[in-house]
Amino acid sequence: MEKNNLGVTVAELGEQQVLQRLYQFCETRMVGDDAAVLTPRAGHLLVVTTDMLVDGIHFCDRTTSPADVGWRSAAANLSDIAAMGASPLGLTISLGLPETLPVSWLDQFYQGVADCLNTYGTAIIGGDLSRSPVITVSMTALGEVSPHQQILRSTAQPGDAIVVTGVHGSARAGLELLLHPDWGQVLSSAEYLALKQAHQRPQPRLDVIQALQQLTPVPRVTGMDSSDGLADAVLQICRASGVGAEILQTQIPIPMSFNNTQVLTSEQAIEWALYGGEDFELVLCLPLPSAQELLKRINPTAMIIGQIVAEGDVTLLKPNGEGFLLEMQKGYQHFQ
Repeated sequence: MEKNNLGVTVAELGEQQVLQRLYQFCETRMVGDDAAVLTPRAGHLLVVTTDMLVDGIHFCDRTTSPADVGWRSAAANLSDIAAMGASPLGLTISLGLPETLPVSWLDQFYQGVADCLNTYGTAIIGGDLSRSPVITVSMTALGEVSPHQQILRSTAQPGDAIVVTGVHGSARAGLELLLHPDWGQVLSSAEYLALKQAHQRPQPRLDVIQALQQLTPVPRVTGMDSSDGLADAVLQICRASGVGAEILQTQIPIPMSFNNTQVLTSEQAIEWALYGGEDFELVLCLPLPSAQELLKRINPTAMIIGQIVAEGDVTLLKPNGEGFLLEMQKGYQHFQ
């Protein structure tokens, strides 16, 4: 980034110069024309997902740097690609920008996007710019998946094990630390950093898709990501599949720091794990033998947290054996 551009706004630079500036972050073979051209491998399906983030709703400068906004935006789309069992092919970015936005914010944002995409072997392949009263980020990710490896929400069957691929509640705790730094005074420096990173730099679980593809025989897998909360994911899967679920509270993986009652009560810990959202883990339903084999291949915080049942309710079984019905409305809902 040139020093003499640190105070320049997007209006002062102009659309064409802004676009030329952003091309350095893109896949050079695919930008410059009216559209990018992609060819999935023979025998594969094209997967497309779009995600929108709005300043003041999904991020703010109090908790998220421009580079972190870029990383989180890209990670959200890659997580949706992973949730379909797919591998990413590329990503487009459309931005609505205020005229007074410093070009330096844009540079840092695109660097965050590029850092995330480079980590997962994909690239920016196009996009668009427009004037807007508020920063608005719309990304579209494209991926490919073999038909017999695609993951849908509607194929869960009674007896399936329910796997979560990592801890839940970390992103919610990270947001709390960023909004109220004093809250985490009893945390170690490593715990403090891990929770903040969980909010600012989430990791889409494309590694899990690679592990699933190595299982033989290829299992039937149902699932989605937990970006809107663990409870929401299980409820959505059960609704789409016409089944119910039993979840064991003691099996839900949470950050080690949550076990410290000076940090959270046990009730708060499970609330954040179930409804905190933005953990970007995968919630997968598959036959028990395949689930057990998958756990051997991925990170040790992954757990089998319950099973699919024929009845339509989703029940959380507490340590004392008491059952508690999970609710969709407690997770994040737009327009409420």
